[in-house]
Amino acid sequence: MIELATAISQNPLIAILRGLAAADAASVSDTLVDAGFRIIEVPLNSPDPLESIAAIVKRHGSQAIVGAGTVLTVDQVDAVADAGGRIIVSPNMNPNVGQAAIARGLYWCPGIVTPSEAFAALEIGASVLKVFPAEMAPPAAIAAMRAVLPKDAIIAAVGGITPETMPPYLAAGVNGFGLGSALFKPDYEIEDIDRRARAFVEAIKRRE
Repeated sequence: MIELATAISQNPLIAILRGLAAADAASVSDTLVDAGFRIIEVPLNSPDPLESIAAIVKRHGSQAIVGAGTVLTVDQVDAVADAGGRIIVSPNMNPNVGQAAIARGLYWCPGIVTPSEAFAALEIGASVLKVFPAEMAPPAAIAAMRAVLPKDAIIAAVGGITPETMPPYLAAGVNGFGLGSALFKPDYEIEDIDRRARAFVEAIKRRE
């Protein structure tokens, strides 16, 4: 079973599949994993998200970390864990959610936008700091935050990210990105998702 550090080293892009229908979970996840994605998030405000998570875990749980986004409560953490999810992603920094995720042995990725939130999340045990929305924290702001955070803190920028906007964030010290509508929407054809996924993967490879 792949661990987070390995997944991020292989590809630090998080696929956010908001609105994914459970019937499409297999084909969409196949396409993303084939393109090189190793972290897949199904937001809980999608149709039947736990069913989708369980289906993706069954197909790709050995080579990708699968979990949920928009996780707001402790009960939701437990439901995701019971479905086989391994990563909990939230738009906010809720200590109760973080503690519950860590107690279940899950990776916790809270939303933060200030140094105070970042340090509080790290103290609880956050695996990844999700700077969200990235539109509120331009690269210069993240560079300033990176200067005071522990060097091993992992930062992912989420919100409005495209292949073209990634380079300045990488230069500012971001480790990875969460990708939403620029990668996936429920009405995108599989061929379109594949094209978008590969464009992001090529863009992240160019940093090396």
